[in-house]
Amino acid sequence: MAALSSSTVFETNPYEGHPNLSDTEAEVLWQYAKLSQNIRELIVETRKLSEAPDETLLKRLRSLEMKMGLVLTLFKASVWAVINEQPVMDDSAGLGYVDTSSSAADDTIMR
Repeated sequence: MAALSSSTVFETNPYEGHPNLSDTEAEVLWQYAKLSQNIRELIVETRKLSEAPDETLLKRLRSLEMKMGLVLTLFKASVWAVINEQPVMDDSAGLGYVDTSSSAADDTIMR
């Protein structure tokens, strides 16, 4: 069969009236021909996209990258501020301090 142009495939059924095909078979083959043409067009478009970067998309991604950098910086600053607001433990008062050098601990290790 000769190659069909894309507009011809979508407008008329090239298999209609074929003596060896039923109407259903001709319809199914026409749907496959349209699907095949759609896939060919998709391949052409994806090759175009893969060969050259989309400048609009790159600009948008650069803008997003800068915004995400700003968000990360602000997040780090917020975490640092929360950490600095925590009260400092007074080690001299014995709050929160566990003495691991007691004689009981030494006895356990020596036994």
